[in-house]
This record gives sequence, structure tokens and C-alpha cells, in this order.
Amino acid sequence: MGDVIAYLPQIWPAYVAYLVAVLSPGPAVFTIIGTAIAQGRKAGLITALGISLGSATWAISAAMGMAALLRHYAFALEILKIAGGLYLLYLGWKAFRAASLKDEDLPLLVRGSDRSSRQLFLRGYAIHVTNPKAIFAWLAIISLGLPKGAPGTAIAVIIGGCLASGLLIFTGYAILFSTPQALRVYRAARRWIEGAMSAVYCFAGLKLLTSRL
Repeated sequence: MGDVIAYLPQIWPAYVAYLVAVLSPGPAVFTIIGTAIAQGRKAGLITALGISLGSATWAISAAMGMAALLRHYAFALEILKIAGGLYLLYLGWKAFRAASLKDEDLPLLVRGSDRSSRQLFLRGYAIHVTNPKAIFAWLAIISLGLPKGAPGTAIAVIIGGCLASGLLIFTGYAILFSTPQALRVYRAARRWIEGAMSAVYCFAGLKLLTSRL
């Protein structure tokens, strides 16, 4: 425990950097919000859990040095980048289709999901795990908070603390935006909400496809 306390001055800046990243609106946050508003609290929470597991996957990979391995095999990163970009564009297209439909052409706007819990979970997981930049973000967080030679306990504390914070924030979004008030807002502004989500997904997908890793 004493070893961990000695590294706290380095760990706190990493926590802050992670919280800023998690709280910033992006495809993951918009997916949780959109799912919770349109499909209810349970669907939003399941999606949040999938996204959190995707974050945990990259966190553990970064801690194990997976980033260095992926850098060596650049084609693997390119495949991930293309898959992630295309998947985000697909989500953008689906959101655009939903925005273009009239209310009477949609199923009744009541709580409930046409996706199974497994589909919701995997959708959330896929959004995060197909973004190769996430592993480098985690590598930066770990490098920021832990100098060379840091003990395993310190690494566990920084990863565990960040993941716990992320899970709390993600599930908080799901709970907050699954309220009756949120559903009323969605019903009144469905097209605008779906259109905004489509724009976010398409922008993120194109940015990922055209970026250099």
C-alpha cells in the first residue's frame, strides 16, 4: 500500500485525464444516451456495460504492452481502424434512416427494445473495441500516471480506479436519460436527436477512416 501512496502524485493527473475523456461527448456517450432515451433504462445500462468492457479490454491490453505489439504489426491496426470507421458509418446510416421516418411510420414510441440484451451489450462493446485509438489513449494514461518501474499494485490502482469511474459515469448517463422527462423530450424532438446522433457517428467514422495512427 505504501508503494501505491508514493505514486499518488502521478496517478491523480491520469485520473483527471481519463475523466475528461469519458465526460467528453463522443460515439460511446451518444450511444448510451440515445439507447436509454429511446429504449429504456435496462437497454441503456446493458449498452453502458458493453462499452465499459471494451474500455477494460484496451486498458488491460495497454498494461500488458499490447500497443507496442500492434505498432509492430501495423496491418492489424489498419484493419481495426477500417472496421471501426465502417461500423460507425453504419450506425450513422441507421440513425439517419430513423430521423427521416415520420412518427406514424415507426413502431409506437414506448419503452422497449427490439434488440436482445446480448445484441445491446455487443453493440456497446464493438463501438469501443473497434477504435484502435483507445489503446493508445490508455497507454498515454498509464504512462502519465506511472513512471518506469512502477509496481503492479500501482498499475492495478490506476486501471481499476479509471474503469470504476468510467462505469459509474456511463451507467449514470443511462439512468439520467431513461427518465420519463427524457422520453418526453425524445418524443418531441426525435428527428433532431436521431439526426444529431447520425452526424456524430458519421463524423467519428470518417475521422477514424482518414486518420493516421
